[in-house]
Amino acid sequence: MSDNKIELKSVGELLGMKFFIPSYQRGFRWTKLQVKDLLNDVKEFIDNNKTGFYSLQPLVVKKKWPDNALAEIQGKVSVEEIEDYINNCEWEVIDGQQRLTTIFIILFFLNKDNNNLYDIEYQTRQYQNRQNITEFLKKIKDSQRSEFKDFINDRNDIDNIDFYHIYTTFQTIREWFEKMEPDNWTKYKEQLLHNVKFIWYESVGEDPIKVFTRLNIGKIKLTSSELIKALLLNRSNFNEEALRHIQLRQQEIASEWDHIEYTLQNDEFWLFLHHTGYQRPTRIDFIFDLICDDENEPLIGFPNKDKKDETIGTDEYRTFRFFYEYFHQKDKNKNELINECWKQVKRLFQTFQEWFNDLTLYHYIGYLICLINKEVNTIDYLKELVQKWNGDKRQFIKLLKDKISEKIENCKNLDQQYKIGDEAFDKGKFNKRECLPLLLLHNIQTVIVQNKELEDKKEYGLPVFYKFPFHLYKKEKWDVEHIDSNTANELENEKEQKEWLKYTLLDEDVANKVDLRDNIKAFINGENGRLDFVTLSEELQKFVSDPASSDWGNSEPEKEKNKIWNYVLLDAGTNRGYGNAIFPAKRRSIIGKDQGKKYIVNDDLTVTTVTGEDKENKRSHKLIAFVPPVTKNVFLKYYNTSIRNLKTWDRADAEAYKKNILETLKEFGVINN
Repeated sequence: MSDNKIELKSVGELLGMKFFIPSYQRGFRWTKLQVKDLLNDVKEFIDNNKTGFYSLQPLVVKKKWPDNALAEIQGKVSVEEIEDYINNCEWEVIDGQQRLTTIFIILFFLNKDNNNLYDIEYQTRQYQNRQNITEFLKKIKDSQRSEFKDFINDRNDIDNIDFYHIYTTFQTIREWFEKMEPDNWTKYKEQLLHNVKFIWYESVGEDPIKVFTRLNIGKIKLTSSELIKALLLNRSNFNEEALRHIQLRQQEIASEWDHIEYTLQNDEFWLFLHHTGYQRPTRIDFIFDLICDDENEPLIGFPNKDKKDETIGTDEYRTFRFFYEYFHQKDKNKNELINECWKQVKRLFQTFQEWFNDLTLYHYIGYLICLINKEVNTIDYLKELVQKWNGDKRQFIKLLKDKISEKIENCKNLDQQYKIGDEAFDKGKFNKRECLPLLLLHNIQTVIVQNKELEDKKEYGLPVFYKFPFHLYKKEKWDVEHIDSNTANELENEKEQKEWLKYTLLDEDVANKVDLRDNIKAFINGENGRLDFVTLSEELQKFVSDPASSDWGNSEPEKEKNKIWNYVLLDAGTNRGYGNAIFPAKRRSIIGKDQGKKYIVNDDLTVTTVTGEDKENKRSHKLIAFVPPVTKNVFLKYYNTSIRNLKTWDRADAEAYKKNILETLKEFGVINN
């Protein structure tokens, strides 16, 4: 296996080295602003008297061997000569050339004699020859700015855009330092040499162009975990052991690493623990982040804990630097450090696996993480749960239930919290979305109860158990919406009225009722003599409702319909399409969605069933297969054992639905006032 090497190298350690920028790179292109940002960041580090170091992003390099390297080495007579030869070989820069070049120009400006630097050569695209920027900088270092135009016009380098940007950078650096007292230049240079460090990543056995493509064209940066992996698998960690054992141990860690990453790449597993939107290409990073950020009860020991933040910084490579410092403790055995670190990584992963595979833990933990603000990193919450987990499942479930009970504290009393007619509702400030945690918990607990019933029946095995799909839930936006619409008579905009009437035709009985269908069509087409919207909507409600069961038992039914017994979770796509539709139209669309279908009411008022891409009309429709179990139960009238009419959601249905909520969630303190 390739043994990529990783370490932190100060700028001073690069002195005397030779770097080569190949033609497959775009060349030096940093702007004045980027140059000033780097200068200011280093100055801020110096001014704050920090005791650690200022870390630069990875410098990815590969040893560039001459064609006659083997013969040259064989011709050396001593180990020292061989080492000198190797050290003098060039390094091909795969990534990081912008900072490497900028720091070179800074050092060139600060060096009086232009000696004791590292060297950079560019291979130009036009001519495939080499251009040494040192010679170019020597000629401009002492030139006056007023002479720049003539100087450039006299040079053939005008065709080399890299040199133009190099000159601009040099002038930017000169202007920046001229605002600083010359006495401080030396201090700046010393800090730059000794306390500014690159993350040095030496690629071994990899095609440099493929690596460059991934990091630059593919925009897939090296993550902290990839850098940590190079630390873990570095052969020098196993220098006291036989080569065969080293290889086996490397392969063991690499194999276990791949298994963890492969599992985390499964969205069903990942989105049980996280929200959508994780940006890094490797997901094992979060386990290392969790270890790094564990302050109160650290999973692994960190040297000089009091100065941890100063040492590792706060940028995207903070976690890598944490493990770099951990692995380089001088008074500790490196093998033991490696083993302890990897043991903790596996322990955390196995804990998450145990939670995922246990039906009760999976649902309660997944529910709690769903309630965390999407903008908030879930690591802190997972860290707290990990610290509380000691393998005692019963005790841990009690802890989770207590946390859940706290989360729904404001919506435990169904009638009191959502009682309509209060001042807030009358002023139009009532927010039905506040009961989303309770509706989601009802779905989760429904699944847990059903699984428990199956578990008690010996003839059923694990494969028949159902898990709430958090990965599907989190990929959608969800609304709390009325089951029985309360807005038909409130639609004052004619366009909205037409849309509402249009979707009533999803009910086949309405579509087949000739006189009713003709009246709907006349209204939508704006024909003379049409019925007004209020009259037409009342005719529709009479047709689909059973008068004996449609009474909500209140002189103001809109208030009764704005209680939790008339709320359900609907994904935003379905809600925006059918949210105000009559109950049978919603019912058909939701059952269709569960079957992977979408119903489209065309301009001629015919209904088309779409099961994927509508190639004839060149339309593509998003078909969502996931319907929350309680939502499906509601529209199947699952909770009312005495069904008189499938075309309406009435008070009897609502009462049965609320009764099920109370029974299912009673252990969380949900009550009926």
